[in-house]
This record gives sequence, structure tokens and C-alpha cells, in this order.
Amino acid sequence: MHARPVTLGTRVGLVLAATLALLLLVGAGWWVRETRKSVHEEVLAASHVAQQWVAVLVSETLRDRADGPERLMAHLRAVGRLRANQLEVHAPDGARLYVSPESTYKPGRFAPDWFAERMTPALPVRHFDAGDRQIVLRPDASRAVLDAWDDLTAGLGTALALLLVVALAARFALHRALAPLAQIDAALTRGADGRFDVRLPGYRVAELDRLAASYNRLADTLDDTRAHNLRLEEDQAFARAVHARLEEERRVIARELHDELGQAITAVRAISGAILQRCEDRPQLHGSAQAILAMTGQMQDGVRTILQRLRPAGADTGQLDRAVADYCRLWSGHHPDIRIDCRTAPAGAPTGEALGLTVLRLLQESLTNVARHSGATHVEVRLDFQPGAVALEVRDNGRGLPPDPRPGRYGLTGMRERVAELHGELAFDTTSGGGLRVSARLPHPVPTEIPTEESFHGQHS
Repeated sequence: MHARPVTLGTRVGLVLAATLALLLLVGAGWWVRETRKSVHEEVLAASHVAQQWVAVLVSETLRDRADGPERLMAHLRAVGRLRANQLEVHAPDGARLYVSPESTYKPGRFAPDWFAERMTPALPVRHFDAGDRQIVLRPDASRAVLDAWDDLTAGLGTALALLLVVALAARFALHRALAPLAQIDAALTRGADGRFDVRLPGYRVAELDRLAASYNRLADTLDDTRAHNLRLEEDQAFARAVHARLEEERRVIARELHDELGQAITAVRAISGAILQRCEDRPQLHGSAQAILAMTGQMQDGVRTILQRLRPAGADTGQLDRAVADYCRLWSGHHPDIRIDCRTAPAGAPTGEALGLTVLRLLQESLTNVARHSGATHVEVRLDFQPGAVALEVRDNGRGLPPDPRPGRYGLTGMRERVAELHGELAFDTTSGGGLRVSARLPHPVPTEIPTEESFHGQHS
């Protein structure tokens, strides 16, 4: 089982959090060092002041040994507690006569032991000899350390709150900064599916703008290539349909040569053979019959050669209706989003090459316009063989024809010219439900019946 990949936003967030945490640790280390120096200087200064004051009291006590001790105790009790120092008075036997009271500043509160051990400076305890009394001056940094601890907790709280605000702001900024990547990913996904209809906008970020411009150029190139390939496939399909029509025309011509001209030549050979048998005593007529027989033999060889060229082995004998159906099937494969309904009637008689080419070109141009410009989801194709005409109709449910269509866009001029060459009719109508209907009606003369031998004789009897 593969681990889920870490997103870019998560990576950036982790790097930012690690950077802030490192800065916080560095700042905390610097603050501890500077605060410890500050506490040391504060306690040391207070201790020097206290030492000078006690030294003055001791000198006065030693000068007046009668009243000095009482006056010393009175001064000590009056002063109470010295700042950042603890004062004790001991008797010669070691009994403690006086201890300065506990500080009233933040009473009952102390910093944690681990913090106090790190922050408390190492200062010596001073002893003063006042005759029958010993004075002990102990430096006390507990209040300064407590102030430092309170400052640290307040600073950490502020730092954590600031870190939270920065994290939220960074998350919001990253979300906005990385939001275009989702749009780029969606465009690439559509491109992987063969759809290049999305173009990326500018993001006002140099890197993303370069990426968007590169993708847009790639999409334009691939879209043009895909359209070119599609057009090439359609042209190939049209060429196959034209080839099928040409083969059909060849088949019809070959059949007519075989059935009509071949039979006529055979009949002439039979007649010339009969003449040869009945005019052996008439040399002039006999020679003419032999010449006719030789000539018809050459004609038969020529017709056979023509038939072999018109109907090679394995030649395609497709009809116009089948060519139309095949092209509709190929077009549907290229445009699966558009449903096509193709109905063709069987050809009652062979169509000419020009008529077949015109019908296929009209169909190709109409379906091309449906795919490119109409926005339709459904198209119907109808091919009917009417008495004396071929009717083609292409109807879609798209946007219809604009009020002033441009010929270069829809190819209307070319379609009208093709129909006019065959003296046909072409109409463009907007249907009631919306969409465009292209109707073409082309003349298709019914071939006249070739007179039989009996009718020939009847006309000249």
C-alpha cells in the first residue's frame, strides 16, 4: 500500500512552522541569557547597597557597645526586609535573634525549581561581626526570578498566539496562492482526455503566468493538430466514398457494355456467319462477310479489354446510399457527443459521378458546420431518391443560422455553387424548435430504355 503523497501546501506549512519554531527557540535562548544577566546585575547591585548599609550599622554598634546592640536591633526591625536580600542576626551561641520578614511582593509564589536553578546567580553570603551579635546577609533573587518567570510565560503566551495567527494567515495565503494549481490540474486532466477547449487565464504571478502561457500554446497546437487530423480523416472518408462511387459507375458502364454492345456484336457475328455459309459462290459478298466477321472479332477483343479495365478483380461496387451511411458512421465516431440519425433509401438507378460527388460534398460540409458552429446535440440525415431527383436533408437542434452568416465560416457559397452547377435547389431554414435544416434537391434523370431489336424493326417496318 503506497503512502499518500504530501501536498505542496502541507510541505510549505511544515517548513514555515519549523522556521518559526526555530526562531522561537533561538529567541527564547537569547532571552534566557539576557534575563539571567539582568537578574545577576539587579541582585548584585541590591546586595552592594545592603552591605554598605549593614557595614555602617555595625561600625556604629561597635563604637557604642553599651547602647549600640539595642539601637542595631531597632534599626533592623524598623527597616524590615532589604531588597533582594535576607538579613539574619545570631547570638554568640548560634541562636537566631532576628530574621527579616518575607517579601510582600508576589507573596507565596515562586518560579519552578528548574527555572530558578538556571536563573539564580551564584553570589556569596556575607557575615558581619557586631560584637556579641553576628549579622548574616544572604542574597535573595527569588523575586527577580519570579518576575522573569512571569515575563517568560506571558511572552510564550503572546508568541503562541502570534504563531497561531501567523499559521492561519499562512494557510489562507497558501490556499490563495495554490488555488490556480487546481485549475491547471483540471485543464491538464481534460487535455489527457483529448479535450483542449480550456485556456488558462493570467494569475499575476510570474511563475504561474509562464506555466499558463506554455500550457495555452501547447493546447492551441494540439487542438489545431487534432482538428487537422479530424479533417484529414473526413477527407479520407470522403475520398473512399468517391472511390466507391467511381467503382459503381465503372460497374454500370461495364454492365452496359457487356449487355448491350456485347450482345449487338454477337448478333452481327452470327449474321455475318450465316451470310458466309450462303454466299460461297459469290466471292465479293463472301469477302465482305469475312471482313465483317473479322472486324466484330476485333470489337469483341476490344470490349473485353475495356471490361477488364472497368471491372478489375475485387473492385468495390458500393452505392450512393451506402457511401452516405458509411460517412455518417465515421462522422459519429469522431463526434460521440452529437447523436446522429442517418436514414437512406436504396438507389433505384445508378447516379452519375458528378451527382454523387455533389451529394457527398453537401453532406460533408453540412456535418462539418454542425460540429464546429451549431452547438447541436442531435442531427438527422435523410437521403431519398425521388422520381427524377435526389433529395438530401440535414437537420440539427443547434443555434440555427445567424441573420448575416459569413460565407467563409459556413461554406454556403461553395454549397450553392455545387448545387447550381447541376441545376438543383438548395435551401437553409430555421426549424420551429430551433436549429438549422439544409435541404438540397438535385435532378436525377431516369435512364431511358434502350430499344430492343424488335422495337427497332417495328419502327422501320
